[in-house]
Amino acid sequence: MAAIDSFNFAGKKAIIRVDFNVPLNDKFEITDDTRIRAAVPTIKKVLGDGGAVILMSHLGRPKGEAKEEFSLKHIVAHLSATLGVDVKFAPDCIGDEVKAMAADLKGGEVLLLDNLRFHNEETKGDEGFAKQLSELADVYVNDAFGTAHRAHASTTIIAKYMDEKMAGYLLDKEIKFLGDTVENAEKPFVAIVGGAKVSGKLEVLKSLITKVDTILIGGGMAYTFLKAQGHSIGNSLVEEDLIDTAKQILVDAEKNGVNFMLPVDNLAADKFADDADIMEVGNEIPEGRMALDVGPKTTAAYASEIAGAKTVVWNGPMGCFEMPNFSKGTFGVCQAVADSSAVSIIGGGDSVAAVNKSGLADKMSHISTGGGASLEFLEGKELPGVKAIRG
Repeated sequence: MAAIDSFNFAGKKAIIRVDFNVPLNDKFEITDDTRIRAAVPTIKKVLGDGGAVILMSHLGRPKGEAKEEFSLKHIVAHLSATLGVDVKFAPDCIGDEVKAMAADLKGGEVLLLDNLRFHNEETKGDEGFAKQLSELADVYVNDAFGTAHRAHASTTIIAKYMDEKMAGYLLDKEIKFLGDTVENAEKPFVAIVGGAKVSGKLEVLKSLITKVDTILIGGGMAYTFLKAQGHSIGNSLVEEDLIDTAKQILVDAEKNGVNFMLPVDNLAADKFADDADIMEVGNEIPEGRMALDVGPKTTAAYASEIAGAKTVVWNGPMGCFEMPNFSKGTFGVCQAVADSSAVSIIGGGDSVAAVNKSGLADKMSHISTGGGASLEFLEGKELPGVKAIRG
């Protein structure tokens, strides 16, 4: 795999797979441009060398139909302002008109193709579709980590048809942190795993148990483990069919010498609402109540473990942090990670939303841009989009 830093794009056209799947309001205005800003360094590297840039992305789920609300034309003005370049826009991503526009592109210019998913061939990983995309440029750059776990035409198959292929700065950073840093973590290595369900994090837990010193469990998934230990959990979230699996994970953790920590106190509510009546309880949740956050003793115990860590990976919140009364556990852990001197990797999804909401994002070593992709990477799987550019 070529390295983008040492590659000279002068006189070349680079087709870059970016993730511009940004949220738009009903006036088609971008409400969060994080993903656009994240792609800027890679785009500027190509332009700075004197190369031309062709950008391709998906937006939403148009399911193979060209729908106005999913057109990438809505982001052209914002992208032009962000790059300081008058971005040209192609009315499609393949076809004669697009080919002509790409052929006319000169060094320093940027062309944005319309939504890849207006064609079903994109998500099906169609060879012919991928080949048409490849014919628009000389070099393929993948900088869309959020879709690297999908073997789509633009994320994986296109690489077969390109002699020059590489990761952009964003994808390269994800590979470095989620891959290399996790595999060769400095100890003590602490993993914080939360979220609603054990089922969604099963493979991550199995993988981490062989690598980490401590696992801190929070969120709805904690109550499947607590029930597996014989605690009463009231109306808390539970996956009955995974009780035996939870017991096995606890056994495996002990075998591997992993300190597997579960909540010791909880906030138990009489309903799923911010204005619920809240009781602070230990590990026996009263009937008719549901645990919606870890309690202060758990937060303090987890913070203490994090303080001594050299590497921290966090995936999943400690409670229903979207409701202020049940956000203290998540934000307490967030503060502990921010205060720690450890290399901190925030692995996608709700954890990222929580870190952003806390205002502590700039204190983290790495915040992943991929939800499903970061989970699969932490599971130790090789992502099709990464494998394709490694040749």
